[in-house]
Amino acid sequence: MASTAIPISAFCSLKTLPKSSFSFFQPSTSPSPSTSAVLVGRFYSRPISCSRPKHVTIRACTQVGASESDSSWRKLANQKDAFWRFLRPHTIRGTIFGSTAMLARALIENPNLINWWLLPRALTGLFALICGNGYIVGINQIYDIEIDKINKPYLPIAAADFSVSSAWALVLALAAIGFLIAGLNFGSFLSALYTLGLFLGTIYSVPPFRLKRFPIVAFLIIATVRGFLLNFGLCYASRAVLGLTFEWSAPDVFITTFVTLFALVIAITKDLPDVEGDRKFQISTFATKLGVRNISFLGCGLLLVNYLGAILAAIYRPKVFRCDLMVVAHAILALTLIWQVWVLHEANYTKEANSRLYRFIWNLFYAEYIIFPFI
Repeated sequence: MASTAIPISAFCSLKTLPKSSFSFFQPSTSPSPSTSAVLVGRFYSRPISCSRPKHVTIRACTQVGASESDSSWRKLANQKDAFWRFLRPHTIRGTIFGSTAMLARALIENPNLINWWLLPRALTGLFALICGNGYIVGINQIYDIEIDKINKPYLPIAAADFSVSSAWALVLALAAIGFLIAGLNFGSFLSALYTLGLFLGTIYSVPPFRLKRFPIVAFLIIATVRGFLLNFGLCYASRAVLGLTFEWSAPDVFITTFVTLFALVIAITKDLPDVEGDRKFQISTFATKLGVRNISFLGCGLLLVNYLGAILAAIYRPKVFRCDLMVVAHAILALTLIWQVWVLHEANYTKEANSRLYRFIWNLFYAEYIIFPFI
């Protein structure tokens, strides 16, 4: 015990030594064995190596490995985010809400036919619709790169998060998968409707047709695909899945008419935030021709007509619709729309305010599908 004790006088003398006398102050310097032995002997009862500790190297390797792992996860997350933006999630949500609402309505009208074994087929049909939706919005981005750099710089191709070749591979894969699902599971008639939707989406964006250049034709295509074709096809498919023959019920006629007019409004107002880029590339839209203020009033006026029509339908057909729900729900939605138009006017129709209005119109679109099964 006495040999390992450190006298106070020795400790004081050690304090006066320069730092170079201690090997652990200068790890890159190799002290002489004698010096090392003396210093180590004063502090420890057994010798300690003066070489660089191995755990430092292990820690460095671990940090490098963790950094590479974080980088890989970050790249994967960025690719996932780019893919989701490429699919235009607001349109995906519209497809999901529409499909769910139409099937739910068919089940509510025929509760005895509820069979959970039908769920996989319904989900397969929904996936086919999402594939078709992805193809249409994707092909539009491929041919609108320069315009999107001004109007929608956050989109993945415009932002250089996706290469054009990757985008082409993705849209062709989506179209092929959707078409195969429709053909193998839903018969020739629904496959024909699906193909028609893809065709209209193609000529909307792709030269030499590029029908988006012509305002009236453009919004008719959007209204046809998003309104009539989607809802008619969903109604037909829902009844087919349940083993029922197709027939138009009053609620089906209502939602198809309502959503078709709603799709016209979406087609008109979608160009409100994009006036700058459309004018630069000579894309003729109602917003560039008639002005942002006039188009916002026109679109919202058509929506108010839609809501008024829903209220009147409930009042005059109380045996078909739930009058209380139809009247109250559509009155509230109409009032929120009026309030949003006032907010747009107060913001002086800036690009950001126009974008907010357009997003709000999509929220109203989702809301209609949410209440539809219960009316």
